[in-house]
Amino acid sequence: MTCEKFEQVKTFESGNEMAAMAAAQINYHLMGYFPITPSTEVAQYLDAMKTRGEHEIQLIAADGEHGSAGICYGAAVAGARVINATSANGLLYMIEQLPVQSGTRFPMVMNLVTRSVSGPLDIRGDHSDLYYALNTGWVILTASTPQAVYDMNIMALKIAENAKVRLPVIVAYDGFFTSHQKRVVYHFKEREVVQNFVGKTPPQGYPNASDPTKPVTIGGHMNGDDLLNNHYQQSEAMYHAHEVFQEVAKQYEEISGRKYEVLDLYQMEDAEYALFLLNSAAESAKDIVDQLRQQGIKAGVIRPNLIRPFPQKEIRTALKNVKGLLVGERADSYGAHGANLTSEVKAALQDDKENQTIVLSRVFGLGGKDFYPEDAKAFFDLVIEAVELGYAKQPFDYYGRVPGKKTIVTENVFPVQSGVYNSGLIQVTPDEKTGQLKVKLPPLRTLTEKPKRLAPGHGACPGCGIMPALELFFKGIEGDIVVLFQTGCAYVVTTAYPYSSHKQTMIHNLFQNGAATLSGTLEAFLEMKRRGEIEVSDDLTFVMVTGDGGMDIGMGAAIGTALRNHKLILLEYDNEGYMNTGSQMSYSTPLGHMTSTTGVGKAQQGKTFQHKDTVQIFAATHIPYVFTGTEAFPQDLLKKAAKAQWYAQNVGMVYGKLLITCPLNWKTPDEIGTEVVRTAVDSNFFPLYEIENGITNLTYIPEEKGKNVPVTEWLKLMGKAKHLLKPENAHLLMEFETEVNRRYEKIKAKHEHPLL
Repeated sequence: MTCEKFEQVKTFESGNEMAAMAAAQINYHLMGYFPITPSTEVAQYLDAMKTRGEHEIQLIAADGEHGSAGICYGAAVAGARVINATSANGLLYMIEQLPVQSGTRFPMVMNLVTRSVSGPLDIRGDHSDLYYALNTGWVILTASTPQAVYDMNIMALKIAENAKVRLPVIVAYDGFFTSHQKRVVYHFKEREVVQNFVGKTPPQGYPNASDPTKPVTIGGHMNGDDLLNNHYQQSEAMYHAHEVFQEVAKQYEEISGRKYEVLDLYQMEDAEYALFLLNSAAESAKDIVDQLRQQGIKAGVIRPNLIRPFPQKEIRTALKNVKGLLVGERADSYGAHGANLTSEVKAALQDDKENQTIVLSRVFGLGGKDFYPEDAKAFFDLVIEAVELGYAKQPFDYYGRVPGKKTIVTENVFPVQSGVYNSGLIQVTPDEKTGQLKVKLPPLRTLTEKPKRLAPGHGACPGCGIMPALELFFKGIEGDIVVLFQTGCAYVVTTAYPYSSHKQTMIHNLFQNGAATLSGTLEAFLEMKRRGEIEVSDDLTFVMVTGDGGMDIGMGAAIGTALRNHKLILLEYDNEGYMNTGSQMSYSTPLGHMTSTTGVGKAQQGKTFQHKDTVQIFAATHIPYVFTGTEAFPQDLLKKAAKAQWYAQNVGMVYGKLLITCPLNWKTPDEIGTEVVRTAVDSNFFPLYEIENGITNLTYIPEEKGKNVPVTEWLKLMGKAKHLLKPENAHLLMEFETEVNRRYEKIKAKHEHPLL
């Protein structure tokens, strides 16, 4: 339904697109964001719109979700309008910031594109992240369709800024089901309609940090009495949000023609059997309701649009005549005999002494497991059975679980034989005079006999540089390894359950905490070995593998590990972006380069700041060995791998950075990967060097080999950078070239003067 008063455009869009559309029309001041599937698209769409000049929102790429939440809070305390989007573990990483935002009563809107919380890791949709948000003090709206995502994003801001509320608001919608699936939707043609509805500027008269001449203290320390009063006021504001939601929904209906009640009730007027379902699952159940009605069975579905505050009164009213109810939950509260909403529905009914509704609870649809109409039929069958019996035989259970079969347990295709990774052909010896290591390598062909550490059959894209670069590095590592892979491309494509490409022990942790995790594993190994509890060979090497994204969000843990100087290797493969989530900008993305969040258009020409020099950052921690390498210079990389192992086994932590290609997102032909990274080296963008005990040594000097080329030769090879060669971008190209040359000359000076 649309409203004739204000013109609306009929289109075909997804939930993420509609969230971005609403944000652009509101024209928020700022969005702090960090990529995580399936919410990443919101920032991507906003970036694309910004390149076309369709909004003025400042999009700030954070170092992780914790940082993005801090950016948003900082903007909110300045009195700005702020939006964010996240999913799953991203929400959990920022969660300590959320009560700060609500407890200090600063409005904002966050789209929670719901997804399974690991572990194990699953990137598809359920509500396990949403349930963590229930106690953060944020108002929570649930949007079941792309249309509702648009509408509720507009309503959310007006609710958040209401004088009776003044709380941040979450708009939660199902990952992939709602976020990515396109539906017919309507949006206002003119943004002025939206801005007039929410107000062109934030409400005035509330303390914030925008005026230095009127100093305020935000977030002062409180003791018990004051904190109790503060939380009481916050609680009252949350309950006010219930009535404000209804007021705002009525106002929005007047301009849009679309109605949103606290509860969406389908065929509930005389229902005797009902399902209580969030978001998209409720839509799937409506067809079954219609079928049951044709059979004379009075079935209905309840879908809340508001779950914080929880609509107790409306639920009691809706269930007044219902004999049996099944609460379906895409998450569990482990050990509670039913997840959160089940408990809250039961609590609501507890206050109605006349209500005799039998309540069942089923956990379903975890990790994106589909919910079909026949599943809704099975839920109704359980309800009908319970009513006929007069009780629920099994009040709580998991629906759709499949018992495992021992007959299909996978075996290790490549059993590890003792010593198979120890060629005995690589020799590393310290030079007594210089203190530097000398490495003697055999002919490269002889090392091909060493088995690969990663079995073929993984899911890496054609031309991906990660696997050949890792395998080449591992050729220089003798003996057994324990390897930790942070979340990223290399992890995802090699560990698709129940299979694994890893032929030696692999551990996974989220990519903000891999270095800390491996330091714990290493020290536990050493301590148990010291106590005589385990037998471990002396040549065991611990290696952490991460992408450049992990060296953004995980930099804190990595720096801490370096400062403690644990005996491990931290190996970063740098493909200049967050490729696992769709080629978003990383801090290692070079200036001007195009990604899905640094678009190229009339209002923007790629990334706006220079790339991070991770090598020099780790050099500043004074660990014994730091290096760069690429598969295009195999002997150089093998020598550095051998050195890395020696230092990791005998002295302390090693950091290495490998430049690898991503043809898909660099927009290069699959077959020229080696040429691309070689040209990056020859143009001095990616110099090959090492820092050994504080002494810098260039291991390849292009100009001495007659190989030096302008950095434009490297840029020509990649579609993501070709726009930098256009005359109108000459200033940007010059800025990039100047920085590349400055960094190289600085390294060269250190190479020539060891004391620098």
